[in-house]
Amino acid sequence: MIQLRPAFLCATLAVALAQSGCATTPSSAPTAAPEPATSGIVRQHGRLQVQGNRIVGTHGRPVSLAGNSFFWSQWMGRFYQAETVAWLKKDWGATIVRAALGVHQEDGYLQHPKENKQRVLKVVDAAVAHDLYVIIDWHDHHAEDHAAQAADFFADMARRYGHLPNVIYEIYNEPLRVSWPDTVKPYAEKVIAAIRQHDPDNLIVVGTPFWAQRVDLAAADPIKDPNVAYALHFYAGTHKADLRARAEQALSLGAALFVTEWGTCNADGNGPIDQASVREWMDFMRKHELSHCNWSVSDKRETASIVKPGAASKGGWSDSDLTPSGLFVRDLIRNWGK
Repeated sequence: MIQLRPAFLCATLAVALAQSGCATTPSSAPTAAPEPATSGIVRQHGRLQVQGNRIVGTHGRPVSLAGNSFFWSQWMGRFYQAETVAWLKKDWGATIVRAALGVHQEDGYLQHPKENKQRVLKVVDAAVAHDLYVIIDWHDHHAEDHAAQAADFFADMARRYGHLPNVIYEIYNEPLRVSWPDTVKPYAEKVIAAIRQHDPDNLIVVGTPFWAQRVDLAAADPIKDPNVAYALHFYAGTHKADLRARAEQALSLGAALFVTEWGTCNADGNGPIDQASVREWMDFMRKHELSHCNWSVSDKRETASIVKPGAASKGGWSDSDLTPSGLFVRDLIRNWGK
């Protein structure tokens, strides 16, 4: 999102402090994935597939999901709980959650692979148990510098979960000011190949340049995989009709889009809630049958957080626990499928 990291201004300092060492995937064999629930949204729609510029279920009809994105795993790991996932389904009506594996910043996956991966696994396992779709997000702004680690991580995720229709792989959160054909696309092709060795058909979402806004560039030069969509991110206070026009262009070129992250406020995670702009974006996503995840499940002192500082980490929140953004977003998610 623009030049400021959405929802975490402090990350600019963390990037400078982060170590440059490489993480390795633990060599132990993956544990068995949980058994999926016997009823729910995934049972209804099955494995998601790209069909033209839409994402459809096994029945061939477009599927539009609404839910929540967790915050960077290293900074808000306390919310990565099975109970939180269950609460978002029960109380918010979420049909999808996004586990944001913080990668290159301080205390992220490159420095602490085991701890951060375990947080993600906890969310994924809970989503499967509660029959939700779940995005496994490589939450990185410089993933091309960590391509080998990303390929290893997603190969592991595909081995664990590739047989389950719940799982969506988001292999690059937000590329910055980099080239689509020279940087992002080659990276994506490498990571996709690693996934497809173990999972031939689950949906993969690829981030696009300029903080996941240049979906038009990806649409004009698409990745040759039959089940790839492209990430579109917006923050309602910053991004308006011009970004929707760019998204319209990508759709007209035949690209499928997935709004894996959006916020009610400005792109830095703060500022006023722009309800009018949010409504325009909701209308746009309904029109084009897009799925979306709101940023973020966090109690950080910023507008984009859904709960107030000190709120319980395992859900069970009352209205008084929610921020103004949380109250607004909960209403949107609850009513998305109606």
